[in-house]
Amino acid sequence: MPRLRPQGGTLDALIAAEGLPASYRATIDAHWRPLAAWIAARAVAAGEPVIFGVSGSQGSGKSTICRMLEALLLESHGLLAATLSLDDLYLTRRERQILARTVHPLFATRGVPGTHNVALGSTLLDAVRARQPGLTLPRFDKARDDSAPEADWPVIEAPLDVLLFEGWCMGARAQEEADLLKPINRLEAEEDPEGLWRRHVNAQLAGPYRALFDGPDAMIMLAAPGFEAVLGWRQLQEAKLRERTGGGMSEAEVARFVMHYERITRQLLAELPGRADCVIALASDHAVTGLSFGAGAR
Repeated sequence: MPRLRPQGGTLDALIAAEGLPASYRATIDAHWRPLAAWIAARAVAAGEPVIFGVSGSQGSGKSTICRMLEALLLESHGLLAATLSLDDLYLTRRERQILARTVHPLFATRGVPGTHNVALGSTLLDAVRARQPGLTLPRFDKARDDSAPEADWPVIEAPLDVLLFEGWCMGARAQEEADLLKPINRLEAEEDPEGLWRRHVNAQLAGPYRALFDGPDAMIMLAAPGFEAVLGWRQLQEAKLRERTGGGMSEAEVARFVMHYERITRQLLAELPGRADCVIALASDHAVTGLSFGAGAR
C-alpha cells in the first residue's frame, strides 16, 4: 500500500501541479493562511484530533484548497492533516447497478446521497478521533467508475491532528416532504415524475447521512455565487478534459449531469451559510470575495 506523504513545504510544487499562476501565492497569503491558522487554533484548543467538513459545489476548488491547507498546517503549525473526499466513499459500480435496478434507474449515476458507503465514512471518522495509526484512506477510480483496489489505498502512518472531509453535498439536510413534490428541473420532471428518486435521496439525508454529516466538529463552506456558476464551472472542467484527452461530455451532457445535483446544491447555497463555521464567498471566476468566521458566518 502507498504511504501518504505530508504536504508540508511543498506550496510551490502544489501551485505548479494544480496549474495555477504564480500570482496564486497572493490568494494563499490573503485567505488560506488565515484559514489554516483558524483551523490550527481550534485543533490546539481541542487537544485532540479535529474534523472539518468542507462543503462546496462541483468545480468550486475543494480539492485544491484542501491540499493547500494540508501543506500550510504542517509547514506553519506543525499539524499533520489529511483529506478524505466524499467521492472516495462511492459504492462500487456493481452496488450502484443493483441500486439502479431495485430502487430507481437514476442511481446508476454516482454522486447523490444513497450512492456512498456511509458506514465506511463513519468508521474512518471514528478512527481519526481514536488517533489510530496506519489509517487507510479509500480511493475511487473515476476512470473505471469503480472503487480502486484496496492495495492502492494510501496509508497514513502517524495519527492525524486534522482531517478535512470534503464533498459537494457535505452538511446537506433533508427537505420537507412538500418541497419534493414539484420537480426542480427537466431531469426530475421527465425521469423522476413520481418523485421516487428524490424521495429516496431525501430519506438518505434524513437517515444515515445525517450522522455522517454531523460528524465534523466544524463546517467550512465554499459558497458559489449561484447555481449558474456551478454549471459553468463543470462545463469548463469538461471542456479542458476534451481538449486534453479528446474525450468527455458535451455541453448538453454536462447540463443533464449537473441536474442530478441541482436540488441539493440550490438548497445548500440558500441555507448552509447560515450555520457554517466559516464561509468562503467565491466569484464566478473562483476569486475569493470574502472569508468570514463564526457559526452562521455570512
